[in-house]
Amino acid sequence: MFKYGIDKLTVNKVIAIAKGTLKALITSDAVKAINECRRKVEVMANSNVATYGINTGFGPLCDVQITPAETSKLQENLLITHAVGVGNPIDKKLSKIMMICKVHALCQGFSGVRLELIERIIYFIENDLLPIVPEQGSVGASGDLAPLSHLFLPLLGEGEFWQEGEIIPAKEVLKKHNLAPLTLMAKEGLGLINGTQFILAHAILGLNKMEYVLDLADVAGAMTLEGYSGNVSPFKDELHQIRPFKGNLKVAERMRMLLKDSENADDNSFPRVQDPYSIRCIPQVHGASRNAYAHLFELAEIEMNSVTDNPIVLSETEAISGGNFHGQPLAMALDYTSIAASELGNIADRRCYLLLEGKHGLPRLLTAAGGLNSGFMIPQYTTAALVTENKSLCFPPSADSVPTSLGQEDHVSMGSISGRKFNQILGNIDKILAIELMYAAQAMDFRRPNTFSSIIEENFKIIRNKVDKLEEDRVLKDDINALISMVKNQEFTVR
Repeated sequence: MFKYGIDKLTVNKVIAIAKGTLKALITSDAVKAINECRRKVEVMANSNVATYGINTGFGPLCDVQITPAETSKLQENLLITHAVGVGNPIDKKLSKIMMICKVHALCQGFSGVRLELIERIIYFIENDLLPIVPEQGSVGASGDLAPLSHLFLPLLGEGEFWQEGEIIPAKEVLKKHNLAPLTLMAKEGLGLINGTQFILAHAILGLNKMEYVLDLADVAGAMTLEGYSGNVSPFKDELHQIRPFKGNLKVAERMRMLLKDSENADDNSFPRVQDPYSIRCIPQVHGASRNAYAHLFELAEIEMNSVTDNPIVLSETEAISGGNFHGQPLAMALDYTSIAASELGNIADRRCYLLLEGKHGLPRLLTAAGGLNSGFMIPQYTTAALVTENKSLCFPPSADSVPTSLGQEDHVSMGSISGRKFNQILGNIDKILAIELMYAAQAMDFRRPNTFSSIIEENFKIIRNKVDKLEEDRVLKDDINALISMVKNQEFTVR
């Protein structure tokens, strides 16, 4: 059981709550904090002292004071006017992760929203009532205003939900569940739409995926090394202890594990002093990507346990209008980790190319019947195209800023774009690794009757259960798609 606002969220816990395998609820301690903060907001809402977002307008209108009678309309107008996102809807999983992270932040007792409002969001989560959220429109400062507005419009009976793959007006769905639209009170609209939950959800989803991708990249690299009959000495622990980056040490250890007891690795039929960098520098390159992953992981877990709306309510007389909503801490790390993910594909493409050159006992293009047959010449064109696409996605949005809100929001993070690009790059890595695995299995067939480590043999068998050895040219599209599906579904043994 997870206690909103009390326990510490982690990437794995968010995913488990989203899948329904971990129960999450509000306990009495959180209820006390929520109600106490709400009481403070109501005192400020009825005061003559201007407090941003509670009894004033927003952004450049922060100097316009609002009467208590106008408060509800002000908060509802906030959601309605900020719901201006465009583009395709985000993945349903992202909508749910956003709601989970928002509930956890609201339950910490610094946002001033009513318990009733939080309980309604939890109802949405538990009943898979997932709002439609367009993918574009957030600049990642003042929070993810447009995405969060779309996410919470259904609280008012506005906006839309996903229902069995269809887009249904929120009013119809609420009616089906016997739920009346809510009326927002002081501070509640601002508490809902200020925050970094769109950026954070993309970071969480990407981190959850990248953990497997990092491990699979090691497996693919080890299988390519076996097919290439490469040198295993660059993975010795003694070498890496004198340059002990954590990621490098981890990958070198994994390569030793993946190649352990390999008869093929001990075969000296094709001796050489050194291999190209894409094989012998696997610990340095994959390790650097792991270091970036670890950095983003650390920051994301800080963010998911933070309060990122505005203003932050500290007492009956103090609500600080600060900058906790600014997405820069995640935006910069997302850009860095996007480069790290892209490099996994870059080096994998180079390994694919090596297997085609016809060196060290392998036939050119991995076909014994070259000339009439093109073998595996062309799939490497695909990896090359995907690698370049990823390179183009590595431009860091966090290095850019376009002022908004009449200059009040004069520096923004663009972290929402960073998060989206991070996941696009990871999607392309699935495809690149799938092709490398196909190449590696073909090359390994030319090393028989040598045997490989148990984990490599297991993965070879997984591939061959879906994709046969290429003896003569055939349509490879189905083979590639089968392997991509296996990567996405995490069907390979990586540990």
